[in-house]
Amino acid sequence: MDLPRSFTIREGDLRVLNPIDEAKLATLGRVIGLVPDAELLDLCSGKGELLCTWARDHGITGTGVDVSTVFTTAARDRAAELGVADRVRFVHGDAAAYVPEHPVDVACCVGATWIGGGVPGTLELLDRALRPGGMALVGEPYWRIDPPDEETVAGSHARSRDEFRDLPGLVALFGACGWDLVEMVLADQDSWDRYAAAHWLNLRRWLDANPDDELAAELRRELTEDPLRYVRFQREHLGWGVFALLRR
Repeated sequence: MDLPRSFTIREGDLRVLNPIDEAKLATLGRVIGLVPDAELLDLCSGKGELLCTWARDHGITGTGVDVSTVFTTAARDRAAELGVADRVRFVHGDAAAYVPEHPVDVACCVGATWIGGGVPGTLELLDRALRPGGMALVGEPYWRIDPPDEETVAGSHARSRDEFRDLPGLVALFGACGWDLVEMVLADQDSWDRYAAAHWLNLRRWLDANPDDELAAELRRELTEDPLRYVRFQREHLGWGVFALLRR
C-alpha cells in the first residue's frame, strides 16, 4: 500500500502538501482555538506539518495516518526536528479505515476527501472519530468562477463540473450534512502559485537527475503541459480552503 512514485517526486521537498502556505496553516491553528494537550487525528496527514507545527506552537498531541511510506517517514523526521516526537505519531496505512482508540478533540482531512468518496462521506469518517462537541477540519476545492466550458473543467483537474461546488454551494453542503461552519482559511492566488510552481521546479530537477527513469517521459509531458494549463484555467477558476465545522 503506497502512493505512486510520481506523487512523491512532484511534491519533492514541500512540507505543506496543499495550496496554503505555512503562514495560513499557522493562522488556522490560531483561529480555531487550539489548547494544550488537545488531541487531534489527521487523516491523509502527508508530511505531518499540521500536527508537528501545532504540537510545537500549541502543545497539542495527535496521530497522523497516510498511505505514503515516503511522506510518513518525512513526517516522523519533521517531528524529531521540531522536538515533538513525544507528542505526535505517524501511522502508515489506509486513512479511510483508521479508527482511533478513543474519541479526539479535532479530526482533520485536509485536501483528501476522496477517502470518503467526497465531502459527506469524509465528514462521516471524521465524525466517528470525534468526541461530543469536537471539531472537524476539511480541506476542499471549490469553483471561484463558474467554468465556462469542459476544457476549463479538465484544465482544473476536475472530472466534471459537478465534482466541485462554488463556495456558497460548499457551505450549503456542510449545513445539509448537519454541520455549522465556524471558521475558514482560504488559499489565495499567491499560495496557489507557491504550491503549483514548486511542483514544476521539483519535476525539472528530478528530470535532470533521472533522464532514463521509466517515469521520465510521463513527467516530461506533465512539466511541458502543466504550467500553461495552470495559468490558463486553474489559477483563475479554482479555489481551495480549510473549513472548521461543529456538529449541530
